[in-house]
Amino acid sequence: MGDPHRVGIVGLGVISRAYLDTLAHHPEISIVAVADLDATRSAEAAATIPGAAAVGVADLLARPDVQTVLNLTIPAAHAELSLAAIDAGKHVYVEKPLAVTFPDGRAVVDRAAAAGVRVGCAPDTVLGTGTQTARAAIDGGLIGRPLAASAVMVTPGHERWHPHPDFYYAPGGGPLLDMGPYYLSALIHLLGPVRAVTAAASRLRPERVVGSGPRLGQRIPVQVDTHVSGVLEHASGVLSTITTSFDGVTTTAAPIEVHGETGTLAVPDPNYFDGEVRLCPLGGDGWRVLPPSAGYREGARGLGLIDAVRADATRAPRAGGDLALHVLDTMTGLLRAAAEGRRIALTTTVRRPSPVPLTPTGEWQGR
Repeated sequence: MGDPHRVGIVGLGVISRAYLDTLAHHPEISIVAVADLDATRSAEAAATIPGAAAVGVADLLARPDVQTVLNLTIPAAHAELSLAAIDAGKHVYVEKPLAVTFPDGRAVVDRAAAAGVRVGCAPDTVLGTGTQTARAAIDGGLIGRPLAASAVMVTPGHERWHPHPDFYYAPGGGPLLDMGPYYLSALIHLLGPVRAVTAAASRLRPERVVGSGPRLGQRIPVQVDTHVSGVLEHASGVLSTITTSFDGVTTTAAPIEVHGETGTLAVPDPNYFDGEVRLCPLGGDGWRVLPPSAGYREGARGLGLIDAVRADATRAPRAGGDLALHVLDTMTGLLRAAAEGRRIALTTTVRRPSPVPLTPTGEWQGR
């Protein structure tokens, strides 16, 4: 197997726990350093990881033993830290989104290419058995030629559970940039790249109320659109509709549906790695559940980094920077289309990542 890949983590907020649960004891990964603006959090995290040092951000970037920087900072800091890591000669794997503006995301990908280092980016949930089994069904012809799709994400807003939800409602936040990467990454895995978008958006409440933690009851300003509905024109000619909202209680809509000439596929929530994939064939007797046929079984956050470490000259990382940049182009295009009231042609494209064969849990966990 060789020596483990050495990782330094910057940002030890809520999401870091999920990554640490996956990576801290993986035989192919060695977390050698952690850093956070809050030194107490760094020390607490390091204490749970054998061999990891709690250091400052600059010290982590300067360490010669760090091969990849896992960037778990808030979205507004993603590009700045990723660029600094690239300039230090490190590979980067960043929590979604790649950046909060398209020019910043473009700079990250271009500078990494010039430096000869890799960029990876969440979400990696789409590498699990849910999205990948759906992709295998589409590629295998179970619904015939795909014609259209829909994606729906409706929640009341993250302030109900997150103790510090401010960044969800600041520039770079909102339901599209926060949750859109899951749905758009899944649609691109399933149906290929997007060539143009149209959209409408709204922001009907000027503030939100923190619903948990030490700031319970505090009011925070809303600076971004909280409901975005759009139409994606895929390069293949397929039309997808997408709705992301922090303005609803719930929805009965399937997270993703793909409609083909001979069937409809219901795809599970791409915020999770698994879930039931259901097929309703034309002229059949209704819905039936497809058994898992592709994807990493029982996936967990951080799997995309493991997939990237295992990539080689014959296979690019499946949660790679080019896909993340195309997703960012799509999201910022949707927001521009809503603001300007016109169709926006995208400036990027991407090849569909290679499909994930059905992979047992123990195999990707290195057991």
